[in-house]
Amino acid sequence: MVLPLTVEPSKAHQSFLYAPISTDLDALDAHIAFLGIPYGSAYHAGAITNDQSKAPDAVRAMTDRISRHLQRHDFDVGGPIYDNRAVKAVDVGNVPADMTDLTSHYVRAEQAVRKILKAGAMPITLGGDHGIPIPILRAFEDHGPITLIQVDAHIDWRDHVNGVTDGLSSPIRRASEMAHITDIFQIGIRAQGSGRPEEVEAALAYGANIIPAFEVHDSGIEAVLARIPDGGKYYITVDADGLDPSVMPAVEGPAPGGLTFHQVRKLIHGLVAKGRVMGMDIVEITPSSDVNMISCITAGRLIVNLIGAAVRANYFDAPKIDPSTIEAP
Repeated sequence: MVLPLTVEPSKAHQSFLYAPISTDLDALDAHIAFLGIPYGSAYHAGAITNDQSKAPDAVRAMTDRISRHLQRHDFDVGGPIYDNRAVKAVDVGNVPADMTDLTSHYVRAEQAVRKILKAGAMPITLGGDHGIPIPILRAFEDHGPITLIQVDAHIDWRDHVNGVTDGLSSPIRRASEMAHITDIFQIGIRAQGSGRPEEVEAALAYGANIIPAFEVHDSGIEAVLARIPDGGKYYITVDADGLDPSVMPAVEGPAPGGLTFHQVRKLIHGLVAKGRVMGMDIVEITPSSDVNMISCITAGRLIVNLIGAAVRANYFDAPKIDPSTIEAP
């Protein structure tokens, strides 16, 4: 083979999983919408833009390590990710922030998710810190009742921090106040975070199912799945520090003993089999501290498992197509 003297420089992936980019949400035609929400609600000035705000694009940039080719056999899901079906997956881009109004991006985030849901698409969101499920879950108010599944090291039940009520320590407390959120399962909890005894008491008073990581390790993820009601609608929020630092090193609050990739993968597949997963987010990745970008790749692989399982559970009205007609990325 004779090579040319030069070739075009490689380009970082702008979209997740080679999806076409579509930012016109009023004309959205999709089964799955990948959304970036880079910004949360800062507790202090230095956190307005932080390392986690870079995570959505960092995960997108790892697309060709997450999936080398959409038509290759993926052993996590038992074949090509989309199972040779005409699944319409689009990347709708990132919710922007306005420096003159640092609360307005939550409004835009909620509106964006509402439009995604109106189009009949499943929102899969890349954060950003763990404040972002608050606007996402608000957008689901007409789609309940929803069982909230949280993978995390921390219970995130603070009422406020520095007077901020919708920051990264409060998403599950805020979710518990939403009428369309019913059962809450908090899986992988361990070590210490911002939760004080009063937050634990408030969570237990609500009826939250707090499942420490060691319980998962001792009893297996199957025992956790058995506790979750069958036939429900589920929303999954994954804080990267819920997984063990060996597979998710790029987090601000690493703690040993976290969940394994296999456990979270099995949780996702189990939920898809039990009922209907309405959406998922993955948050709290700090790309500058990643090791060989394994955290971003792990996040992407969890999303692949959700998609692959959902396609095979016939979530989407997507007919089979001839794989030879699918353009290679």
